[in-house]
Amino acid sequence: MYEKIVRVINRAGIHARPAALLVQAAKDFPCDIYFERDDDRINGKSIMGIITLGAGYGSEIKLIADGESEREAVEALARLFETKFEEE
Repeated sequence: MYEKIVRVINRAGIHARPAALLVQAAKDFPCDIYFERDDDRINGKSIMGIITLGAGYGSEIKLIADGESEREAVEALARLFETKFEEE
């Protein structure tokens, strides 16, 4: 299992477009992927799950991957957060 905490730094937060980018990236990896915020843990390959996290600007999210290529999966997803989902 590999984990990393990321912060939402794009002003609009996690809405449909960033959620779709996250799911698209997550589906490239064979491992289980989860996003955790407060007490909620959701499937990182579910667009509706990601949107329901309600992660606005400044929110912290724990990225969790378990299985084959777990480290690569988490780092790829973290890069999307770091680049503000290429929105700004």
